[in-house]
Amino acid sequence: MSTLSVWRFDTPGGADETVATLTDLARQQLITVHDAATVSWAPDARKPKTRQLRDLTTAGALGGAFWGMLFGLLFLVPLLGAAIGAAAGALTGRLTDVGIDDTFIERVREEITPGTSALFVLASDAVLDRVREAFTGRRAHLMHTNLSREQEDTLRAAFADDEPSVLQGTA
Repeated sequence: MSTLSVWRFDTPGGADETVATLTDLARQQLITVHDAATVSWAPDARKPKTRQLRDLTTAGALGGAFWGMLFGLLFLVPLLGAAIGAAAGALTGRLTDVGIDDTFIERVREEITPGTSALFVLASDAVLDRVREAFTGRRAHLMHTNLSREQEDTLRAAFADDEPSVLQGTA
């Protein structure tokens, strides 16, 4: 089973600073990273900067389309107004079909705000005590939702792409 984890940090640079820890854990085979992305939100910015971490991921990575849709739903749609409501509902429904429910989306939206950052990781085979130990002292808040193999395969089929990440340049 894969887990979509979201680690929230109290500073805009906290997620980027933690990427090295995640890379080290993957190198030690203490976690298998299928896909990952960071969000960094400067205190004075209207919306966050996002980045897919392609160098950490396995061949079956979800791709930029998934992250673009998720981050669009989390951070951009509320800024676009009510006219986008129907599209947001359709996006939410599509994510719910693969195990990412409204409660998870609302919680992430409420907790990742200007002045914070987050590390999003789709991973499996984690040695939990070692991963938890590696994050000790990082002042991170963990939120997560578990995805079954079927839900992960559905995400891959729905969102995998070979295009450059749509996240590049999101500001």
